Amino acid sequence: MANQYDVIIIGGGPGGYVAAIRGAQLGMKVAVVEREHLAGICSNWGCIPTKALLRSAEIYSHMGHAKNFGLEAGEFTFEISDVVKRSRQIAKQMNNGVGFLMKKNKIDVIWGEAEITKPGEVKVGESSKPVMEPSVPAPKGVLPHGTYKAKHIIIATGARPRILPGIEPDGKNIWTYFEALVPQEMPKSLVVMGSGAIGIEFASFYASMGADVTVVELMSQIMPVEDEEISAHARKRLEKRGIKILTEAKVAKVENSSAGVKAHIELKDGQSQVIEADKLISAVGVQANIENIGLEKVGVKTERGFIAIDGFCKTNVSGIYAIGDVAGAPMLAHKAEHEGVLCIEKIAGKDVHPMNKNQIPGCTYCEPQVASVGLTEKAAKEAGREIRVGRFPFMGNGKAIALGEPEGLVKTIFDKKTGELLGAHMVGAEVTELIQGFVVAMNLETTEEELMHTIFPHPTLSEMMKESVLDAYDQALNI
Repeated sequence: MANQYDVIIIGGGPGGYVAAIRGAQLGMKVAVVEREHLAGICSNWGCIPTKALLRSAEIYSHMGHAKNFGLEAGEFTFEISDVVKRSRQIAKQMNNGVGFLMKKNKIDVIWGEAEITKPGEVKVGESSKPVMEPSVPAPKGVLPHGTYKAKHIIIATGARPRILPGIEPDGKNIWTYFEALVPQEMPKSLVVMGSGAIGIEFASFYASMGADVTVVELMSQIMPVEDEEISAHARKRLEKRGIKILTEAKVAKVENSSAGVKAHIELKDGQSQVIEADKLISAVGVQANIENIGLEKVGVKTERGFIAIDGFCKTNVSGIYAIGDVAGAPMLAHKAEHEGVLCIEKIAGKDVHPMNKNQIPGCTYCEPQVASVGLTEKAAKEAGREIRVGRFPFMGNGKAIALGEPEGLVKTIFDKKTGELLGAHMVGAEVTELIQGFVVAMNLETTEEELMHTIFPHPTLSEMMKESVLDAYDQALNI
């Protein structure tokens, strides 16, 4: 039957399209239902275009410090429209690339909005208007709307910005990450509500481009999931750049007018203050897209707004699975991709292992960058582990000094009895590229001794990883 598939995947984001490709590689007949644009939020409105903006900001910042490198630079400036244009072109390129991969792997893409009418059956209808126009309009596919059947259905519908009552984005002065990615003009001042990866990255970008930025965070530290020591280092660096940070503070109310916003802030000591700014970015997390896809009709269980799954991404309903943001934290593209492959391989009968969430790295691409994997020092102690902690500063690394990036820290945490690497945490230049070395080590159950005997190339930033391990065992050589 033309409408019969082995697997139908609802959502063409990082988890969905990767699962589709792996399914096709395994000989399955696969279809992806997508309502807006392939590659999902990540490539169109998240991971990739934000990194394009941050790269522009990084270069602009370096231009302002040319003399530090023995260079002379004349006057320089920027047009925010050109910076945004580059970012959108990169998003379009990624979108087109995923479209090519669908064709290459003979995966059917059905354009429209999906609803699971019963196990094994998906009805596809007209798409509702997206939150914001995508960079690449969804093409009209050759497959018609209608009912499609598959033994296995994977839900990969992702998530959207969480909205707080009374501080609803208006697309003008109160932004989500959608609007923050495509500013019509450069704001002179802004308030960022929330200091997770999204909030801190936008704070870093706009500060680099000259805006007066204030970050308001409800918790006691910025980037709350990170190690306290790393977070404190990052905060000091961000404040040194002129970013104002208020922790244990809450945006209680926002007055919105044609002149901008007035954010009423409640502070931890019971006092309050009002911050006037051109814009406010709401970056207080995301919520899963679980509505209107038939979950209630077929009895799929949800917990705290997310689809409940087991270690192999199965829901409580036979033949229905969920991957990525819609299936819960951490909300990361690489977690979604891994779940997509794990899920489809389990469906194919392969011998796979459940994902170890403790080995999922996290990266924040602000200046300075922050990257981590595994347990923080506090979490390790709370788990009752006896630990050894190693630290190595960027100042002790020749490559970091040559790059003009002498501020930063690499921190490693080991089990004192077994030598197991429990966690690694970094702040500084290019640490988002370095962290994978520790992720591989943890996946291979590498001990401190094996890391110590590994030869790291010189001169590289990666040498600090080994030095941090050596320091945990009182053997550091360059400090």
